[in-house]
Amino acid sequence: MRATAGSKAVRYLLLSLGAVAFLFPFYYMVVGSLRSKTVGDLSAAVPSGLTGANYTAINGAISVGRSLLNSGIMTVGVLVCTLVFGVLAGYGLAVLRFRGKGAVFGALLLVQMIPFQLLTLPLYVLVVRDYGLGDNYLGMILPFAINSTAVFLFRQFFLQMPASLFEAARIDGASELRILWTIALPMARPAVLTALLLTFIGPWNEFLWPFLVTKNADMQPLAVSLASFLSNMQGTVANPAGALLAGAVVLAVPAVVLFLLFQRHFTSTDIDSGVKG
Repeated sequence: MRATAGSKAVRYLLLSLGAVAFLFPFYYMVVGSLRSKTVGDLSAAVPSGLTGANYTAINGAISVGRSLLNSGIMTVGVLVCTLVFGVLAGYGLAVLRFRGKGAVFGALLLVQMIPFQLLTLPLYVLVVRDYGLGDNYLGMILPFAINSTAVFLFRQFFLQMPASLFEAARIDGASELRILWTIALPMARPAVLTALLLTFIGPWNEFLWPFLVTKNADMQPLAVSLASFLSNMQGTVANPAGALLAGAVVLAVPAVVLFLLFQRHFTSTDIDSGVKG
């Protein structure tokens, strides 16, 4: 009994130390963004001389509300496309039988190995020059509309579902779209939420592609606007380090809030509820 209590105490101690090590950068970022004077050492973690001047400086240099709206439109557009195309493609690769299915899945894995930076130049020529979608929300969304990682995630999840569920629905005369909508998708909530979070982080923090396709400041998402502000803030901001941390907080808060709201759903699933016995 003592050994068990001692092992639990050690386990909780290690978990607590890990939690502190994980949360300290966020604490440092928030406190440093609120200090009137911030230096690049651990003294910035001491909450003294707190003020909102760093956030005011950012909002005065760029339109934070407009930049947030641009980031939100781009991110929501990418999320909708990712879920629609990801669920359809993942279901098809997992459940349907058709010629060339293995080749399509192999191509999917191959696409995941290609860095997006290698495709930047041809995508820019295609989207901006050929389609004329520069300074356009659609031009920012299109390159991320189909996420191969989300397709792979949904495929693997649908493969875990009992095939008898789909066969029973087909015997009852249900179409494949109805099976997907009424049977597969409700049980795939953990996969949907995981895909949402993983996809959200990408376009929300994306800098390179929006920087290339948006030259109009009113169309730039938050990451691009903050980068432009931070590159020109020397000599114009009283606390450059605090302004830098304030920009990081503005970018990080939505992702943290989204994770806190949905994290309890990541591991919950109802796959076994549709199988008797």
